[in-house]
Amino acid sequence: MTDATRWDLLGCYRESGIATPHLDRLAASGTRFERGYTAQPVCAPARSALFTGTWPHSNGTWSNNLAPGLDVPTLGQRLRDRSVAAAYIGKWHLDGTDYFGNGRCPDGWDPAYWYDMRSYLEELSPEDRRASRDPATVEHPGVAAGFTYAHRCTQRALDFLAEHEGDDFLLVVSYDEPHDPGITPPEFAARYRDFVFPDDDNVRDDLAGKPAHQRVWAGPGLAEDRSAYRRRDVRYFAAQEFVDQQIGRVLDAVDERAPGALVVYTSDHGDMLGSHRLHAKGPAMYDEIARVPLLARLPGVTAPGSVAPHPVSHLDVAPTVLTHLGLDVPDLLPGTPLQPVLADPSVRVNDAVFVEFGRYEVDHDGFGGFQPMRGVFDGTYKLVVNLLSDDELYELTSDPGELHNLIDVPAHAGRRDALHDRLLRWMNETRDPFRGGYWERRPWRADAREATWAHDGLTRQRPDDPGYEPRLLDYVTGLEMTETVRAKEPAPGASGTPVPGSGTAASRPGG
Repeated sequence: MTDATRWDLLGCYRESGIATPHLDRLAASGTRFERGYTAQPVCAPARSALFTGTWPHSNGTWSNNLAPGLDVPTLGQRLRDRSVAAAYIGKWHLDGTDYFGNGRCPDGWDPAYWYDMRSYLEELSPEDRRASRDPATVEHPGVAAGFTYAHRCTQRALDFLAEHEGDDFLLVVSYDEPHDPGITPPEFAARYRDFVFPDDDNVRDDLAGKPAHQRVWAGPGLAEDRSAYRRRDVRYFAAQEFVDQQIGRVLDAVDERAPGALVVYTSDHGDMLGSHRLHAKGPAMYDEIARVPLLARLPGVTAPGSVAPHPVSHLDVAPTVLTHLGLDVPDLLPGTPLQPVLADPSVRVNDAVFVEFGRYEVDHDGFGGFQPMRGVFDGTYKLVVNLLSDDELYELTSDPGELHNLIDVPAHAGRRDALHDRLLRWMNETRDPFRGGYWERRPWRADAREATWAHDGLTRQRPDDPGYEPRLLDYVTGLEMTETVRAKEPAPGASGTPVPGSGTAASRPGG
């Protein structure tokens, strides 16, 4: 995986002029998922979904600088406990510290191959550390590939593949590139000195009718004359080509050492790159940052050059890995294995996919602060509920640039409200700790229920995770629960009347 690669940076998705021959080769030999979505378009929350198989709001990593809870096993732990080798090489960003990590191998992953960004920095002199973070370093003629984090991660990956040839294993190679500062050998930057990324209409979006917090995010750019706007970012584009080269080295080794392996490529999120007058990533669910490249190859199963058109999620990756290795997928994991799609790309496994947002980063006061958002996309319509701002609805078939907010357009109210019901149901199903009546009672939802203290009146305990958590106990009886979702009843001797059960609640919005 890479960090901050927009879906359309890859040539197999869009002919932009950026060279990605090795990822394009992977797509040509397997399946390209046309509509892959991250769980949250920020580094740590996105990674928490990939490597625990649970939602950021469920595992506790709803912002950068937060770590998954102690009761949330990673894929590494699940595989290690079943005698499958698991190695994680590269950016982790899930230990709750800073951007670089703490240099300590988490439980479940092979410590002999662990190599987070702190591990890399600790190999460097103070001067080289500064150079590794200085964008101007790409101008220095002495920078060799071996100096870069990407190259050193690749070397470890090649060593792991050589050692584990013939074994069952999971190998994660997590590059920081093309995320800034985008350090590459100078010849890569030289190739993009005059490069301009293709134009899109939404770079001129005036954000009229869009959420207020997006206009704040755009800042001075909101008043900028964009008639001659050009998208240039030498380091970002160069780093994408450079990391593609490094991925090519890994793919060559896989072909030699493990030719039958399931190979998956993705990115944690994208980059706005000036679309909607916004930069980087943050509290929005536009395709520029929420839609991710997702490629998979399984020899003998995936048809070369096939395209899967229906929406899939990063939440589907962990169940896919477990299923491929012949392991059970616990009820705790909400995603869907993608094996049916690998065999037949026309198969649809999700009626909708979801994206969330909580906060960009705990350490920083900026980036909009706390921005609770929940979104749902059914393949045509995308609904985004911005709890502290204004809501959005887009019809992507006719408006792929997401320029026209349809949230208050009567002709789309039926589809909007049905998606809203689906979103509320998902929040309940996943035990979203931020759920409540305020997500239902939106200005445009005429049939929303009156606010009540009990709301749906249900208890929603955590699903089973055999081998990691005992079956949870019923608060009222002290016995093992029989249903994870049930009517909330008073404890013995307590006053009050039990709330009606889930049968009636299920027919109401969000029940």
